[in-house]
Amino acid sequence: MTTFESGNISLNQIEEFIWEIPRSGDMLVPARIFASENLLKQISQDKTLEQLKNTASLPGIQKYAICMPDGHQGYGFPVGGVVATDANNGCISPGGVGYDINCGVRMIKTNLSYKDLRGKEELLGELLFSKIPTGLGKGGVLNTSLKDIEEILSLGVEWALANGYAVPGDLEFCEDRGRRLDADPTKISLRAKKRGKNQVGSLGSGNHFLEIQRVVEIFKDEVAHSYGLSQDQVVILIHTGSRGLGHQTCTDYLRKIEVEHATLLSNLPDRELAAAPSGSQLALDYYAAMCACINFAWINRQIITYAVRLVFEELFNKSWQDLGMDLLYDVAHNIAKKEFHMVDGIKRELFVHRKGATRAFPIGNPELPLAFRNVGQPIIIPGSMGTDSYILRGGAASLDLTFGSTAHGAGRILSRTKAKKLFKASEIQAKLKKQNIHVIATLDATISEEAPGVYKDVSEVVNISDSLGIGDKVARTYPVVNIKG
Repeated sequence: MTTFESGNISLNQIEEFIWEIPRSGDMLVPARIFASENLLKQISQDKTLEQLKNTASLPGIQKYAICMPDGHQGYGFPVGGVVATDANNGCISPGGVGYDINCGVRMIKTNLSYKDLRGKEELLGELLFSKIPTGLGKGGVLNTSLKDIEEILSLGVEWALANGYAVPGDLEFCEDRGRRLDADPTKISLRAKKRGKNQVGSLGSGNHFLEIQRVVEIFKDEVAHSYGLSQDQVVILIHTGSRGLGHQTCTDYLRKIEVEHATLLSNLPDRELAAAPSGSQLALDYYAAMCACINFAWINRQIITYAVRLVFEELFNKSWQDLGMDLLYDVAHNIAKKEFHMVDGIKRELFVHRKGATRAFPIGNPELPLAFRNVGQPIIIPGSMGTDSYILRGGAASLDLTFGSTAHGAGRILSRTKAKKLFKASEIQAKLKKQNIHVIATLDATISEEAPGVYKDVSEVVNISDSLGIGDKVARTYPVVNIKG
């Protein structure tokens, strides 16, 4: 058996790309990392493995704690972490979701080819940058009232449909049809609502972006055809979440849990794992509040979609319908959801925490839209602003190996502080321009922090997902225009 040592943590290789930290100490289950040896070396450079091992001590955890190949250090849980806890006798942890509740991605298709866009890249970038607020604060596409926010938190994308910002297809091709029915706006603080009120339709800062891409490679012709993807097609990728509203909600509930469930917290190896026991009032309240934030994030991405469609109409002098700007799919990668999974031959209701991990349901899953039921769920995995992104489909092994999950991106290997010391924004922009990639950002620091060299090799991450059968490669895309916060 091959082993890997990282400090005081030893891992055994179970099979190719599957590594296990055996159960010991406070761990209730083993921990598993899905990675090549090269990626494992990168993952082991920070506290990811320690954090993963710690999550294995959460009450009610099932099978094993999981880290995806894009894993890196986060708050309590590693980013790239998947933890499933018993929904009746376990717990739910805000750290297993993260501060940016329902940070996620959506892809919009077009019937344009790359040649249709050539010569218009800079103008398109300028138009998008002028119409869609980016960066810290910066407002939103819509000016909404607190009454609007209450409705958004409750209705999700249904609110956009009722108010003329969406069409039925936008609901059909969004995870959960763009609405979590368990949402309760009364469980969200007024402070959080006020932070969200002026951010409806905004990218935010950090690693969030809007990117125009072209399809450069098809791996599975039939699946790509079912998804409406073709060679050299122009597509749009949106990556953002619940903004200040989600951040404040996470903060609010972490503070409450730390006080009301101090005994549980004292028995955990890390305070950042703060969790509320299943069935407790705080668990119920947090779940209802989190679901409301999920709805807000879906609206945020939907309103950006609305603005993007208007920009394309202006630039190409056609309606967005004539441009074929339909939604491929919208999927979350910071979320905890009640789902039923088989554990030891028994169907159990679980809180599946996906923190920097994407749902990856395979063929036949009843939760998928009818159009995808026979091909599997689209999975969208972004790279960096200078590298490929990928569209996958839910793999046949995902339910067994990862509670129906796969990676969410490339995963950082450098901190923002180190990145700013190593990379100069003007040099990055110039280099990317030579690659026909046009990058626009509010701050130079953002470009430095998000330089391609900051991230793992997304192709290696995706290849592991494909090899394990948790997410099958369908298509590869390449950036044309990137808008950063």
